[in-house]
Amino acid sequence: MNDLHTHTPTHSRSLKQLLADWATAVQHTNHPQPPAYHGPDATISHLTENTQEVTPGAGFVARVRVGSDGHPYIGQALARGASLILAQRPAADLGLAIPDGVAYLEVADTAEAAAWLAAAWESFPGRQLVMIGVTGTDGKTTTSSILHSILQAAGLRVGLLSTLKAVVGEKEEPLAPHVTTPEAPVVQRYLRRMVDAGLTHCILESTSHGLAQHRVTAVDFDIAVITNITHEHLDYHGSYEGYFAAKSRLFTSLLLDDWAIETHNPAKQQVVKTAVLNLDDSSFARLQAIPVPHQVSYGLSSHAEVTARHIRYDPDKTWFDVQFSSPLGRGVQPTEQPFTVSCVTHLLGEFNLYNILAATAVARVLQIAPEAIQAGLAAVKGVSGRMERIHGGQPCLVIVDFAHTPNSLERSIAAARQMVAERNGRVLTVFGSAGKRDVEKRRMMAEISAQRADVTILTAEDPRTESLDDILEMMAFGCRSKGGIEGRTFWRVPDRGTAVYFALTLARSQDVVLICGKGHEQTMCFGVTEYPWDDRKAALAAIKAFLAKEPMPDLGLPTGKRLAIGD
Repeated sequence: MNDLHTHTPTHSRSLKQLLADWATAVQHTNHPQPPAYHGPDATISHLTENTQEVTPGAGFVARVRVGSDGHPYIGQALARGASLILAQRPAADLGLAIPDGVAYLEVADTAEAAAWLAAAWESFPGRQLVMIGVTGTDGKTTTSSILHSILQAAGLRVGLLSTLKAVVGEKEEPLAPHVTTPEAPVVQRYLRRMVDAGLTHCILESTSHGLAQHRVTAVDFDIAVITNITHEHLDYHGSYEGYFAAKSRLFTSLLLDDWAIETHNPAKQQVVKTAVLNLDDSSFARLQAIPVPHQVSYGLSSHAEVTARHIRYDPDKTWFDVQFSSPLGRGVQPTEQPFTVSCVTHLLGEFNLYNILAATAVARVLQIAPEAIQAGLAAVKGVSGRMERIHGGQPCLVIVDFAHTPNSLERSIAAARQMVAERNGRVLTVFGSAGKRDVEKRRMMAEISAQRADVTILTAEDPRTESLDDILEMMAFGCRSKGGIEGRTFWRVPDRGTAVYFALTLARSQDVVLICGKGHEQTMCFGVTEYPWDDRKAALAAIKAFLAKEPMPDLGLPTGKRLAIGD
């Protein structure tokens, strides 16, 4: 194996040096090889696909996405002083005259090439970290947060890059609005910071978009985790098959050859490439067929290698035993007898039990002690915007949850039902469905709420450039199709703050108001404008007004000026 030149932070990189480092990292492997390039060298200040971010010396990436193409903007990038153009089409075909001294690098896939150049820019930091990728439709962020807590309890120096935040050592940083997996240069920059901070492990939440768009390409994953695969993002992926193919990339990446550069992390040298699979999910059989060297199953089925027994749900805690079988996964020699770890968590609901089992399965692959698993689980008081209780002095329960898919909504309603079952309470849902996203799930989510909840209040959730009235009508149709009666079992309340307030007026003391779809997010998009918004703050404002017997205040959304109920 080879060592790359020592990483020293600078503000620029040589294109030919980046390509040489890429070649060194993947020589004699089945990883993508760098393209042949014989043009002029270029000193690059940064990589970007946004012409507004092009300054003299920038590398402009002509990204090709669903519904967009960066190639028509190459001329603007050149005019703004780009020193590198990364493109998928010849300059001549685009009618472009490339100035002297500007590098024009033609590649098969600009997103993939940009990811490898970004990794080379940072001297392939993912090679120096035990990389744990977590993917799935629902539960990625919670699973990542649980695992982070467990590994910290075990004394490991672990970083986290999730939908909620980036954690580098003791530093926490929020990510941009609506960001799931950041773009490849940002991912690689965070990984480099983790290496420089002396971290040894990283948990990287890997969305289907992040996988399909090569945002996590050129990351040397060691463990791949699936939560589940259900209906989501079919607007982008086209079909369930396309969505499944994107998710499975995380697992097929474990089949790639070992890199041609050394890792100096002893923990990474010891870890076996491992797939952690949900035995109870429909994705299990197909993912199990991917011949990853080591596989571990988890679930509530008795056949799972990591499962839960003696489960007891309290209103504010879940008690259970985690049972580990031996050997733990295909491809591993048995080193211990089956054993059980007694645990308690503040996380509620069966769906969170699955997230916990996924995280504990990874912990055991990493040979984390049972005591650290117990301590890590106990330390998780809650995950921001995930089944988060809102306390404002109101008589009923109010919960904010990120559930924004049919499956996650159904699971959240089930968990809420469990909380109020002993009091014979009702579940009142408040949620919407985003514009410019999967249209089919609007009907599906409304149908689920009409069937599983007692009261459904349909409202705004990032309508973007679509008509909010049209979105609400699609959802109302879903409610009606399952026997919902408008004005009796479901309502349309376009303003989201007013919708929460209205739910409080309907709720009894033994009920739960479940506000779904936004969770931790800090903005809501109308048209192309991001308005400040936080479901938790909105819920507290609604509770305060309700208890004071005052009207709901206008929280600044465009819908606040409209007739709110039934409009």
